[in-house]
Amino acid sequence: MFCDNCGLQLFPEKPCCTRCGKTPGQQSAQLVALSVLLLTIVANSMTAWFLLPRLAATRPSHFLFRAWLWADREGADYGWMPLAVALLTWEFFVYRKIRRRKVVPKIKGWVSRKLLAFVLAAGFAPIVPWWLPAGQPSDKTLAALGRYPGLPAAMSWGAILIVAVILCLKGETRDSLLGRGTVLSAISLSALALFLVLILVGWSLT
Repeated sequence: MFCDNCGLQLFPEKPCCTRCGKTPGQQSAQLVALSVLLLTIVANSMTAWFLLPRLAATRPSHFLFRAWLWADREGADYGWMPLAVALLTWEFFVYRKIRRRKVVPKIKGWVSRKLLAFVLAAGFAPIVPWWLPAGQPSDKTLAALGRYPGLPAAMSWGAILIVAVILCLKGETRDSLLGRGTVLSAISLSALALFLVLILVGWSLT
């Protein structure tokens, strides 16, 4: 990676150029794309919590509100699954090759590949069929699930968040995971555009 301003070669672990002090455009693109994606997720979550239930109840003839609310609820419960599969696939096919080449320093022992696999396994644990001998929950677990029905999804999202934070602690793995920011920017802008279109269409129906 090279500085966009003076052309000095940079290392991913250094966020700024040592010659001119500028931040690489790649990291700026990643930051902007992640900020836009986070803003879109927060706005959609607020809409799903405060607006969509009332609109779906008062206007049942409009399919948009019911479908939007259903998609948000299903995404909150099971949206971590494709992310977990993507992280596990990336860790198996990409990150392991980086470690074998020893191009970058190893992540500390407690953030090893086994820990990442363990955290991902913990995220998949809530979907283990209960009729399997290893999947039989205890009475305390059943009581907790009855009291907090969103607990399995929260644990799974927490596991995905832990893995993402671990991978983004190092500049090498962060750049390998997020890329140059082009694809991430396209995803974040597409998500924002879709949210705005849904808002405009829903506004026209109210």
